[in-house]
Amino acid sequence: NLLAANESARTMSVKYVKDTITMVKELGGQEITVVPGTVGKVVPDASAEEEWNWAVQSLKQCYEHGLKEGVRLAIEPLNRFETYFLSRHDQALALAEAVGPKAGICLDAFHMNIQEKDMLQALRNSKARLNDVHVADNNRMACGMGSIDWKAFIQTLKEIGYDGALTV
Repeated sequence: NLLAANESARTMSVKYVKDTITMVKELGGQEITVVPGTVGKVVPDASAEEEWNWAVQSLKQCYEHGLKEGVRLAIEPLNRFETYFLSRHDQALALAEAVGPKAGICLDAFHMNIQEKDMLQALRNSKARLNDVHVADNNRMACGMGSIDWKAFIQTLKEIGYDGALTV
């Protein structure tokens, strides 16, 4: 939990992410996706401003370590049922911008289906910072087993020049 009210918990979380970044590098990976808060935690520990500042401070440490190790950071928003902190692409973009010029985001089609007004526009808006894309249908089944228009989704990724991973 990179935005925990308890400073030692934040410190331990930063260490965990930094250790994971090192592992990603050692395994030949190029990117790490990070959810700033505890998945499933839907009640904040402090004010929105305090938690935002803690998230930025924590993620900056992870981001700087990632730059040193050659591993890109992708901040992932979840849906409102899994977190209260970050649930839309615009929030993730603002956080990435606050963290650093090369900090990116990860968009997940399942979460986007719940939170975004227009999934395809969210992809377009995220073009410059899109470091990873998670693919699962609206029902968390495999692509094509739900109601997401995957042809339009993939076409939009092509249009914006996204050539990164599609991860399940």
